[in-house]
Amino acid sequence: YAESGYPLLPRITDTLVMVEPLFREHWPSSAAVYLGGGVPRPGQRFHNRDLAATYRRLLRDTAPAGGREEQIDAALRSFYSGFVAEAVDLHCRHELMDSSGVAHPGLLTAVDLAAFQARREDPVTADFRGWTVAKCGPWSQGPVFLQQLQLLAPYDLASTGFLSADHIHLVTECAKLAFADREAWYGDPDFASVPLADLLSSRYADERRPLVGDRASLALTPGRPAGLEPRLPRREARAVTEGHWTGAGSQSLGAVRGDTVHVAVADRHGNLVACTPSGGWLQSSPVIPGLGFCLGTRAQMFNLDPEHPNHLEGGKRPRTTLSPSLALRDGEPCLAFGTPGGDQQDQWTLEFFLTHAVFGQDLQASIDAPMFHTTHFPSSFAPHDSHPGRLHSEPMEPGVLDELRRRGHDVFEADRSSLGRICAVGIDHATGILSAAASARGAQAYAAGR
Repeated sequence: YAESGYPLLPRITDTLVMVEPLFREHWPSSAAVYLGGGVPRPGQRFHNRDLAATYRRLLRDTAPAGGREEQIDAALRSFYSGFVAEAVDLHCRHELMDSSGVAHPGLLTAVDLAAFQARREDPVTADFRGWTVAKCGPWSQGPVFLQQLQLLAPYDLASTGFLSADHIHLVTECAKLAFADREAWYGDPDFASVPLADLLSSRYADERRPLVGDRASLALTPGRPAGLEPRLPRREARAVTEGHWTGAGSQSLGAVRGDTVHVAVADRHGNLVACTPSGGWLQSSPVIPGLGFCLGTRAQMFNLDPEHPNHLEGGKRPRTTLSPSLALRDGEPCLAFGTPGGDQQDQWTLEFFLTHAVFGQDLQASIDAPMFHTTHFPSSFAPHDSHPGRLHSEPMEPGVLDELRRRGHDVFEADRSSLGRICAVGIDHATGILSAAASARGAQAYAAGR
């Protein structure tokens, strides 16, 4: 696709119109890749020949390496210690305009890249009504999904009525408590002491659950796991505004502008994969000359409070929103799912999971059901805005949203089929049947079998 080209979506061309002045004035490497013949039209074939050349060079470097694993190792060496690392190092030495309005050099060096190595980590898990859900650790927001399950565990959700005001109110108020803990406690466990076992314990959930009341809470209320005092991050007094040309705040609302993707795969051998990759938005970081791609900007998720577990440190992972999910029944992996969507990921996927596991709907119906989420807590993305009490919802049955307003929720009614981009695959181990489902929202996701 990079070499032969592919048709551009309107979302991409709309973004290029917005950032054309930035590219032409300050980021010539991005202008060279994206604006060589002017701003492209929707549907126009786009070529990224620098990226194609990068891929081809990686393939050439791996050709003499022997078997598949040796070739993978050779590609990693070329990327992290070879020509890619050299280009990144040189690029980051140059001062370029950033969201502060001042030109600065980058922070990455070839030494940083050479020191990096991906590793295997045990997931964190929680049990829920015969299911076990597995998530990434607190360097992601993944455990917040499990905290919500623990808070919801004793409730008879089925009796509340599917997508009734009671149902939506209960799930939303539990989300507020779990995400408040995310703000106070989550960070890279290689650098911070995160009381994760306490946060995920049923005893802690029992302590927190009485805070769920009949009215919508307007407070950000983290808990005290193991008696520890929570620390909410201090925010900069001056922050970039939402809609700034960096696009940094683009995920703070329900509409997904096109960046993160989710891939879920199942095979006949019983293997499941859930993967939620994301990285550099074309409007948030300049293209690296000669490579055809830009660096990620996830460091915006750090804060500068030195006492906080997610404060900025060298070599540290920022607490990201990326949050794939696996679920098991009776010890057998049977479900993989996820979605793009920033802070909404572990709200939309929770609703999908509850619709399937509690209300008994199949994968596609669970994805297609109306979605909702809250932006009550600070966004992970700069400028870290929050909207206390705000509830975003697709249209519901008559009277439901009015009742939620009566309970104190600041309801923002989104367009039908506008929230969520969930993909899921499942395995029925009794029959061997594989199933897959994908959201029609955005008209980009699909399910395929072969």
